[in-house]
This record gives sequence, structure tokens and C-alpha cells, in this order.
Amino acid sequence: MVTSTHETSHRIFQDHPEVLTPVFEALGLPAPAKAIVEALTPDTTEIKPLERRVDTVLKVEPSEGDGFLIAIEAQTARAPGKGTSWAYYVAYLHAKFGMPVLLVAVCKHRPTATWAAGPFECRVGTWTTQSTRPFVLGPDNVPEITDESAVARQPALATLSAIVHSGSQNAPAILGMVARGMRTLDEATAKYWCEWLEVGLENTPVRDTWRELEKMVATYFPGRGTLFEQTYLEGKAEGKAEAILQVLDKHSVPISEATRDRITSCTDLDTLALWFGRSLTATTAADLFAEE
Repeated sequence: MVTSTHETSHRIFQDHPEVLTPVFEALGLPAPAKAIVEALTPDTTEIKPLERRVDTVLKVEPSEGDGFLIAIEAQTARAPGKGTSWAYYVAYLHAKFGMPVLLVAVCKHRPTATWAAGPFECRVGTWTTQSTRPFVLGPDNVPEITDESAVARQPALATLSAIVHSGSQNAPAILGMVARGMRTLDEATAKYWCEWLEVGLENTPVRDTWRELEKMVATYFPGRGTLFEQTYLEGKAEGKAEAILQVLDKHSVPISEATRDRITSCTDLDTLALWFGRSLTATTAADLFAEE
């Protein structure tokens, strides 16, 4: 079944090929910024009534060297027969366009990433006729965001990283870092990437965490009357304070009555947003009020 997470995990490459930077670096190819990247039709259906469709297909014309195709597949779990389908995609695209093909699988779960690396072989006895080896983008080679300035420099890669690492125990901290980094972007850009990430986190445990952090980003653009801002203001301070207390409780952080009163009595939405972001990584209640 096609999900929003699946769609986001491959469509982001169509509009923002710079997300392929880890792939190009690993293979020693010129950076995407120095290449012409064009989206092609993902349809690999032949005359017979059997539909086959690659998630995303890009044609890359490097600044140096020959062009090639990148077939991108978002894979959320192991799938029987997928190796056969991938072999077909590569062979079909190679034959149709007369260009070499790089197959990239985007996986956010390590077991799926290990499986997706293949090789998927077509063999008779000891003879391998064809071997398909996808290049996997997953938790082991997509870097976690540990510096909010990286979000401002590469928002597309930061968004993909947050999606890929959404199942990690560090996911709340990563999302907090991304939210703080997005506050350095202009309003339209921040809203664009916030929505990309929310869609990409569909059906993940940290989607609600991100929806709260989105509101923290929204407060950076006060007085604009945007729907983004209005949604945040409708939440009221009481709801934000309760969310902070719930996060601290979930992380088993001791909360004194004085701390509880300080949080629940606060009516400043900017302050509550700041405390909420800190609560995601706090080990003590004092961490919320650092440098105040």
C-alpha cells in the first residue's frame, strides 16, 4: 500500500536532487549541484497488461563524464518478489534509454536496509546470470542532524534525514534540532519543509512530537496572520504546558511541585515552545530553564 511516508521518501528527490549528495559522495561522482538532473517517466510497463512503475527515475548529466539514470525506490519493509521487480526495472531502463542505471533504495529501518542491499541474483546452479545490487540510503549512511546550522544550509537533506531516522531513539532530539534550524529560514521556506516532514512522518510514533515542534517554528513569524500561526495560538498555553509535563513524565524526569507550577502558570507561548523543545532531550527539569 502506498503511504504518505513512501511518497515523501522518493518524491523529495524529484524536486530536490541535492538530497542525493550522500550517494554521489560515496560513489565519487560530481556533486548534484554540478550536474543537470531531469525527472523521467517512472512507467516501465510494456505492451502486455502488467503494470510496473518505479517510484522515481532521474536522468543525470554530470559536469564531467557520461550521463546515467537513477531509479529511486522507497522501501518501508521487506517485500517478496521485490528483487525480481528491481532487476526488471534496471534492465528495462538500461535498454530503453541506453544509459547505465543506479538503483537507490531509501529505507528507514535497519533490517529493511540490510535486506535491500541484496544482492538479488538470477542464477542457475553455480552460474549467476544477473545480479542486482541497490545502493541503500538508510540509518547507517544518512547522517543524523546534530547541528541546527546544517538545516539552514541543506533543508532537503535535513528533512530526509529526519524521516530516515524517525524510528531511532534519537528521533525526538533530531526533530528538535531540525525545528530550531528551520527558525533560521524565511517563513515560506520553513512552512514548506515543515509540511514535507509532517507528511513524511505519517504513522510514526514521533509525528505528534513534530506537530508540536512545528508550532514552535510558527511562533518565529508572529503577527503575520498565517494559518500556521493561528493553529498554534488556538492551542492555548494550557495545552503547551501539559505537553511539556507529559514529555518529562515519559522520559522519567522528576518534576517538583515548584517546577510544575512554573510550567503551568506560564502564559508566554514563545517560552513554552522553547521549554517544549528542550523537554525532548532533558534529563533534569533544570535543563528546561538553562540560561534563563
